[in-house]
Amino acid sequence: MSTESPIVSLKEIRKTFFRGKEPITVLDGLSLEIPAGSFEALMGPSGSGKSTLLNLIAGLDRPTSGSAMVAGANIGKMSDGDLAKFRSGNIGFIFQAYNLLPVLTAQENVELPLLLHGLSSAERKKRAQTALRVVGLEDRSHHYPRQLSGGQEQRVAIARAIVNDPTIIVADEPTGDLDRKSADEILNLMDRLNKEFKKTILMVTHDPAAAERATVTRKLDKGQLR
Repeated sequence: MSTESPIVSLKEIRKTFFRGKEPITVLDGLSLEIPAGSFEALMGPSGSGKSTLLNLIAGLDRPTSGSAMVAGANIGKMSDGDLAKFRSGNIGFIFQAYNLLPVLTAQENVELPLLLHGLSSAERKKRAQTALRVVGLEDRSHHYPRQLSGGQEQRVAIARAIVNDPTIIVADEPTGDLDRKSADEILNLMDRLNKEFKKTILMVTHDPAAAERATVTRKLDKGQLR
């Protein structure tokens, strides 16, 4: 049995937003541990707090109260600058909307996160090509998003998410805009990133077929895990 610390450890997390003066509690005393190398799916009705929880783990947000340790960092105590640095070194993001820049080629889109790291142009290109090779799109590196199918665009987005060799991949409805065949190809790729490249993956999904690919499925309802 592994004695390794969990890569994500949330204790008594509360997240409250304000609508005007009215407080709205989205996460309510939530505790969660995720071991390194796991592939977890998070399901639940709209408004249950799934994306809020994902954003907290990804360092896009901080908890109102409680303790959030992610990849050895205390998210709740970090400055905005430190959080940005933490994200760029540890987190890969995959969204339902691919968020590719239409004026950049696939390779240039994948290179974007590397611009923060002071790498040479040649090193950026090499890493981007490696990431595109992993997602099976090396031959499309000079195509623009408009020249790609939805499934190919999402694969470019995944290449961009892994180009920094992140510790954790967070995916928010990664197959939400895709047909079943393209969705299955993306899920096969995420499965490979988890098993072959040992990436810890946390995926929010409404799709039971996507959730089945994960090794653990968690249900969130009214701000608490069920």
